[in-house]
Amino acid sequence: MNFYLSKKTVLILAGILVVLASFGLGVYFGYESRPEVEKVLAVLGKEPQIGTTGELDFSPFWKSWRVIEEKYVSSDGLDRQSMLWGSIEGLAASLDDPYTVFLPPVENKTFEDEIRGDFEGVGMEISMRKGALTVVAPLNGTPAYRAGIKSGDKIIKIGDESTAGLDLTEAVQKIKGPRGTKVVLTILRNGEDSTREISVERDVIQIPLIDTESRPDGVFIIRLYSFSERSPSAFRTALREMAESGSGKLVLDLRNNPGGYLEAAVDISSWFLPAGKTVVRESLGSADEKIYRSKGYNVFGGIPMVILANGGSASASEIVAGALRDYGLAKIVGTKTFGKGSVQELVPITSDTSLKITVARWLTPLGHSISENGLEPDVQVEAAKENDESVDPQLDRAIEILKNMQ
Repeated sequence: MNFYLSKKTVLILAGILVVLASFGLGVYFGYESRPEVEKVLAVLGKEPQIGTTGELDFSPFWKSWRVIEEKYVSSDGLDRQSMLWGSIEGLAASLDDPYTVFLPPVENKTFEDEIRGDFEGVGMEISMRKGALTVVAPLNGTPAYRAGIKSGDKIIKIGDESTAGLDLTEAVQKIKGPRGTKVVLTILRNGEDSTREISVERDVIQIPLIDTESRPDGVFIIRLYSFSERSPSAFRTALREMAESGSGKLVLDLRNNPGGYLEAAVDISSWFLPAGKTVVRESLGSADEKIYRSKGYNVFGGIPMVILANGGSASASEIVAGALRDYGLAKIVGTKTFGKGSVQELVPITSDTSLKITVARWLTPLGHSISENGLEPDVQVEAAKENDESVDPQLDRAIEILKNMQ
């Protein structure tokens, strides 16, 4: 059967084809010009959790995700959950603040264990200082302390792996480990040109709390090793011992005390300050400040006191030392403190992940910043040389100062 199409019919059909082609091209180009988040959703088939705003375009992120999904050679084996965690870790790292970190499930559980004091490792506080992994302080009596790790040591390698490029959370994970295993740390010590290797056998870490000593010359020594939940009650007991001993002068030894709970620092300072006096000022990054004030126990406000501090004295140690010095209640003897004057808040992100984020910085009552520079001592005294630790020139100088105080 032969069909004959009129010229009019041909023109109509051609017009329809043009319309259909135009529609098809419009659909195609419209599809390709969608926001990148929608293209990712086409790959994953899931609802977006974040979009674009008028101020910031998220399309580069979503395009990168889509390209990985579509082009990465092992796309069948992509761990999208790890991709998400890594994205958040990068977001936190972009702030260039070593104390702001995202904690994926494993790291989050480790952090919770440490807060409870239930963990195995070497027993030292570490931080990032000018891009280098640095020991804040080895905790007294722990494997790190016994192995000779010092405050200020820079950790160059953990085992055979360089610490360059590691963030704080990764470094902690690599140093920690089961009791009885060993980790070799390559460190560079202040004042030395060559590195040294120190092997540390991991153990169950019992965070030390406090020691006391009553001297026959009337000087009482309180060595406080951490500011934990139990520190205020232990400190109260130590003060009771001092009162019962008849001692009238106090050395508060905060050397190698890396800090802890702010509440513990406020409570301990309250034994020496009247009610309402500022213990620490919390700068929230604007004109706003939060003031933490003494509870006003003020039983020992007039006692002659010297505080021992060094590069391992950080955080809550610096709060107490800074406050008592600002009010003229104590002199600081030793070396400059670490300078860890920031406040972190642990924010749950999911049921098993958290974001530890810096929300404020600490100032002493007179407004001196603790961050970065630390506290300079009133009397600079270096510690004993490494091979002569039977003497303690810092403590000797503190006792000498107290003997001359009324």
